[in-house]
Amino acid sequence: MTGDCLSEIITSRESERAAEDGHNVSLSCNYSGVVYNLLWYRQYPGFKPEVLLTITESGSTVKVDPSAHWFSAKVEKQNKLLKLEISPVHVTDSAVYYCALEPTVTGNTLLLHKCGNHV
Repeated sequence: MTGDCLSEIITSRESERAAEDGHNVSLSCNYSGVVYNLLWYRQYPGFKPEVLLTITESGSTVKVDPSAHWFSAKVEKQNKLLKLEISPVHVTDSAVYYCALEPTVTGNTLLLHKCGNHV
């Protein structure tokens, strides 16, 4: 597989989301193909992306910070939809959020694809 092919596997459902402080916001991406893990990243301006959580092939959610109760994620396998819920959202959550996938194809190191969600 090439990078061009992989970039078509995961797509944003919208490019920006606005939310008021204290409310909930939901971000989502569609994916296709067979994947091993689905991931959500957050990137603040001037910093590297950081992994927020991973959803494993079995459907378990693994958070980098287990105490981050305001982030939750789920996968709708039938619709091939990956969702991230921030509840409640705060001004400090303003960042670029990336959904990414880890394909089952061995030897492929292209894991991060910009989903284009901004909060």
